[in-house]
Order: sequence, then C-alpha cells, then structure tokens
Amino acid sequence: MKFLRYGEPGQEKPGVLDTKGQIRDLSGKVSDLSGPALSPDVLAKLVDMDIESLPLVSGNPRLGPCVAGTGKFICIGLNYADHAAESGMAVPPEPVIFMKATSAIVGPNDDLVIPRGSEKTDWEVELGVVIGHTAKYVSEAEALDYVAGYCTVHDVSERAFQTEHAGQWTKGKSCDTFGPTGPWLVTKDEVADPQNLAMWLTVNGETMQNGSSKTMVYGVAFLVSYLSQFMSLHPGDIISTGTPPGVGMGMKPPRYLKAGDVVELGIEGLGNQKQVTRADV
Repeated sequence: MKFLRYGEPGQEKPGVLDTKGQIRDLSGKVSDLSGPALSPDVLAKLVDMDIESLPLVSGNPRLGPCVAGTGKFICIGLNYADHAAESGMAVPPEPVIFMKATSAIVGPNDDLVIPRGSEKTDWEVELGVVIGHTAKYVSEAEALDYVAGYCTVHDVSERAFQTEHAGQWTKGKSCDTFGPTGPWLVTKDEVADPQNLAMWLTVNGETMQNGSSKTMVYGVAFLVSYLSQFMSLHPGDIISTGTPPGVGMGMKPPRYLKAGDVVELGIEGLGNQKQVTRADV
C-alpha cells in the first residue's frame, strides 16, 4: 500500500493512494503517519481496509513528507562502490554514518532552497527505509521485521560545507529543504526486493544518475541490524541508504545546482519527486 501525507506545511493529513491513483483521506483511521501508526499491527489493519470506502480528496493538494514525527534521519555515506570511486574515496570497511537534521525534511515537490554562501549544492537520489517499531540489538536475519516501508529520499548536499570546512559532514547535509521525502511510504508487501530497485535523477531534463539499489555495498537488512547495535531505532526514524554514481561533485569539471534548475528523481515503485531550486534570501 502507498501511504502519504497531504496539505499545507504543518497541517498535513494522512492519506492513501487508491487503485486509480487518487488520494483517499485516512484521518478517520489514524491521526497521522507517525509513531504508533507505523507499527506492524496497525499497518496490517490499514492494508486490509477497504480503500474505496474512504473519503476522496479533491483537487491536487500539496504532498508533504510521507512520515511525520521523525526523530532520527540517519544517512549512510559511500555505500555504492562506484559512487565512492567518483568521490575519490575508498569503500569503507564498515558503514559511514552521519545525521541529517530533521528540520531539513520537506515534501517531495517543495522548492529546494540553495543556502546563503553556497556554490556547491549537489544532488543524491537515495532509498529511504522507515522504521516501524523499536529495534535494538537486532540480527540481520530479523532486521526487515522492524521496517514499516520504503520511500524515495533526496539527500541534497552542499559539498563545500560538507568537506571543505573543518568538522563533520552533517552541516553540509542539513540545510533547510535538503531532505525531500516521499511522495509515498510504500509498505513492505509491495517491495519484493529492496536490493533490486532502479533509481534515477535528472537536472533540467538531463539524466545524471541511473543506477540500482542492487549495487549497494551494505544492504538494507545489514544496515538496520548494524545501526541497532549502536542506537535504538524508533518508529518514524528514516535511514537514507546512500546514492549511486552521477553526482555533480564527481563530474569533470564538477557541476552544481543553481537557482532555477529543475531536479526530478525517482525509485522504482516508490514514486517520483520534482523540485525547483531557488536561492535563499
């Protein structure tokens, strides 16, 4: 099933996509797509309901982030060998972990704001994993039992902030609007294999990234298990699992986003995003 959130920022309501691609209002069933609503028991009941009986949402409302109340936005760096190569870095012996501020999370089609002083704002299409119930010290074999579903994530990065300033990567990843998420939270039953999903991204209609989650170094089950050894993963937490090659930093010469550019991206079965870039004022 494809769950979503719609409405103006801060006023989103939960919804679900019906078989005709129309939005049905879900607020009579759950207050929002967060916390308890993401548990296996609740999701199972929602998946079994009669979608056509839910109120039809008219018009073409804005789509918000597909998950509410995210406590942790955990990102994995250099998780595709060919992307590590284009970045001039070695494949890490263990996953590279960094955090993206939750204040960066926006809807899939909201404007992408280039921050003040930025000259190297870059793109990265990534598979997002949404946690459904608390995971701590879980094995790789049982890790996917703790996943509510999957979504498309745009891990926008400011490369100068990330790598040319002293300190950690987080400040180059956490600018406002640097975490478009959605359009949908797709439940596990609709994703036969998270390690075999086509991924793509274009800038102004030109293909930049054309890859697949099958080339990940560390797969979804391993990452959920690995992270749970160091921190508890809670419902609504998002793991952004890395990007395939084709980012602007890896081009010769490098190429970055400027105001007015249009970025489109998507993942097989998980939906597409479209952002227009503008400068912060």
